[in-house]
Amino acid sequence: MAFTSILRRSASSLAPLAARLVRGQRNYHAAVITAIKHSSFAGRKPSFLSPLVPNPRQYSKADQSLLRVIDAEIQCAEETDDQEIEEVPSGFPYKIEDEPGLQTVKLRRTYQDEEIEVEVHMPDLVTGEGEDDDVDDDGNEHANQSSIPLVVSVSKGSGAPILEFSCNAFPDEIAIESLVVKNPDTSEDQIPYEGPDFHDLDENLQKSFHKYLEIRGIKPSTTNFLHEYMINKDSREYKNWLKKLKQFVQD
Repeated sequence: MAFTSILRRSASSLAPLAARLVRGQRNYHAAVITAIKHSSFAGRKPSFLSPLVPNPRQYSKADQSLLRVIDAEIQCAEETDDQEIEEVPSGFPYKIEDEPGLQTVKLRRTYQDEEIEVEVHMPDLVTGEGEDDDVDDDGNEHANQSSIPLVVSVSKGSGAPILEFSCNAFPDEIAIESLVVKNPDTSEDQIPYEGPDFHDLDENLQKSFHKYLEIRGIKPSTTNFLHEYMINKDSREYKNWLKKLKQFVQD
């Protein structure tokens, strides 16, 4: 009986200790789990902060077809473009100013006390069909020849009148279509007298004006080079134009 009472007292005294141990273990486990959770997610960014990848643009069937045609045309232009960049021949009398994206090329030079500017336009190309016919129904002997339009301006200082020639350069020949003396002070609403049609002038006067241009560098050796140069420019500008169209459709 004495031993039993001792055991009962020991058990009653150990019960609070056991309870404290159980609570301590639970607290420990909770602390460990909390630490694990923090360590697992501390370096992880919330999913809603992840950058969104933009969806690729959806093109209509018409736009897709247009892009395919443009791509095919670009490829064809690149494959058929075997033109090499023309080297400016030695002794070429003008400085060439060629700005990409423009329809024309500017030529400049100083001759004695004159400032000369030439505006060169894209060539008017003629295919080989009908090249055996040198004259058309209207009597135009250059009907089946390629040409490049030129506007030649000659001035003698700032504010001085300008002598302007409109020409067509054919292979080995330059045709003057018209000439006019322009006064910089003339307003746009005033219409100056431009003289008669060039071809109606006296033949000797026509020859003298051709000689006037020739000694200033407007001659077949110059214009034949310009013809090839402008063909190459036309090819470059066409490819760049196609690429701009493609970029516009894609954007």
